[in-house]
Amino acid sequence: MATIGLDKLFYAPITEDERGEETYGTPKVLAKAMTADLTVELNEAVLYADDGAAEVVKEFKSGTLSLGVDDIGAETAGDLTGTTIDANGVVISSSEDGGEPVAVGFRAKKSNGKYRYYWLYRVKFGIPATNLATKGDSITFSTPTIEGTIMRRNRPDFEGKHPWKAEVTEGTEGVDQSVIDGWYEEVYEPAGDLNLSPLPVDLHDNGLTN
Repeated sequence: MATIGLDKLFYAPITEDERGEETYGTPKVLAKAMTADLTVELNEAVLYADDGAAEVVKEFKSGTLSLGVDDIGAETAGDLTGTTIDANGVVISSSEDGGEPVAVGFRAKKSNGKYRYYWLYRVKFGIPATNLATKGDSITFSTPTIEGTIMRRNRPDFEGKHPWKAEVTEGTEGVDQSVIDGWYEEVYEPAGDLNLSPLPVDLHDNGLTN
């Protein structure tokens, strides 16, 4: 079903342990969302046998997230791109800037009134692009665009896999309403499948990590 809206754009800071595995901070409002374009690049391998393709493997490599937003505040810009605020409250961008990866969450409204919710687990943003124009006969809004690279996260899930996105549609059979209600309270953590409970063990002690 088609989506007709976009809102509730959040981000969550990431801290990493000595193994580079992520712990997510409390989600914060990023900005008012206008557009979100997500593209994905895949690794592909084809095994040929008997003069034909016998096996094809396609795996997530990386993605690109381009966000059109109304504005980016100074604190948010610092979290996303590494800019600093000087003693006079002025935002300073330097050639050495480079923000840390964050998780990004948002939702899209469907034509039936329900919402589809997303978390991207690891996104590293570049410096926002700014479009400016002088005032003419008509009013034109100039708004920033920020682009980030989507990566898989380092911390494995209960199966030892490395997720890059979580997605759920409100009202889908089997989806507990508490998942929807708590979507922005913390970054969603994958659970066991519908017929299994999450494994209550340390994945590192069972040889399940890469």
